[in-house]
Amino acid sequence: MKRSRVTTRRQLPGSPFNVPSVAPPVKVFALDDRVTHDKYGLGRVIGVEDDSAVLVDFGPRTERITAPFPKLYKL
Repeated sequence: MKRSRVTTRRQLPGSPFNVPSVAPPVKVFALDDRVTHDKYGLGRVIGVEDDSAVLVDFGPRTERITAPFPKLYKL
């Protein structure tokens, strides 16, 4: 028995599998935005640092979350 060789297939220019990847949209937060975080819960943005970090008040604690803002979503 012969082993099968793994070959890479050449994709044609019009191939539907030749789609360029799209960068995810940049998240932008403003003062007093209501947000939710997977770990800390509901909160309110109390400070924005040049789109590189945000300060969020989660009630009993205040957290500084840096870009790309993982697990932070605007409500």
